[in-house]
Amino acid sequence: MTSLADAAELGRREQGLAVVSTLRADDTIQSSLVNAGVLSHPLTGEQVLGFVTYGRVKLANLRVRRQLAVTFRSGWHWATVEGGAELVGPDDAHPEIDSERLRLLLREIFIAAGGTHDNWAEYDRVMAEQRRTAVLVRPARVYGN
Repeated sequence: MTSLADAAELGRREQGLAVVSTLRADDTIQSSLVNAGVLSHPLTGEQVLGFVTYGRVKLANLRVRRQLAVTFRSGWHWATVEGGAELVGPDDAHPEIDSERLRLLLREIFIAAGGTHDNWAEYDRVMAEQRRTAVLVRPARVYGN
């Protein structure tokens, strides 16, 4: 059986790269490449999958249809995490996460996805300027080979 930890390990082998698939209004699939990783949910502490986005289409889909699939692969090994997305960002306010906590959450997701930065102030500035949104996925199903 594949676990969230197995998916995260595959992600680490490929710099956190994963394909995110969302559902469009016409029931077709929209996919894109993101950096994703596993981290503790900022409010519950449970392990969730996280990525940061500002993609218009992906966010529009997720605002209406929260279900998504995130697939990691390394060589011929793969793992998919399915679940519902929780959005936290400047255009997707959360009553328990203020702007300072969002700033730190965006950093935590970046680090969980394998990212490093030598100028966190610049990183924070760009995230705010681009109105980046944190996407947290509670796994409902994890599978792979």
